[in-house]
Amino acid sequence: MTGDLRELYNDMILEHAKSPRNYRALGEGSLHRDGHNPLCGDRVTVYVQLDGDVVKDVAFQGNGCAVSKASASIMTQALKGKTRAEAEELYTLFHDLLTGKLDPEADEERLGKLAAFKDVGKFPVRVKCATLAWHTLHAALHDEKKPVSTE
Repeated sequence: MTGDLRELYNDMILEHAKSPRNYRALGEGSLHRDGHNPLCGDRVTVYVQLDGDVVKDVAFQGNGCAVSKASASIMTQALKGKTRAEAEELYTLFHDLLTGKLDPEADEERLGKLAAFKDVGKFPVRVKCATLAWHTLHAALHDEKKPVSTE
């Protein structure tokens, strides 16, 4: 694997792609939305169960590339126990990381495991893979009815 690809497919991304966390459907009463990246064929369904304003549980199912699956997996871990406002803050933080508006070293503490995606922005086509689950989560939290597409 070349050096550039090693930056993209770091150990954390590969681990979460191989063994995704929270890969399951949630039952009745959960919010859920479907997302699709037509460019590469990634598909995801994100499920969110709220307890008042707090994310009690979050999970996903779908098929996609390693970046897409790892992003969804790490997202689910990062969001459990967060309020809607904190989830929105992480959504913005992650987007800013991938679009180069954020210095990963300066914001390493706030990013936590999401910092594993710091090099994805070097591969613009992969940004859509990494953000698919996040856009789908955003749609679920805002009760947007139409399916999410990265196009």
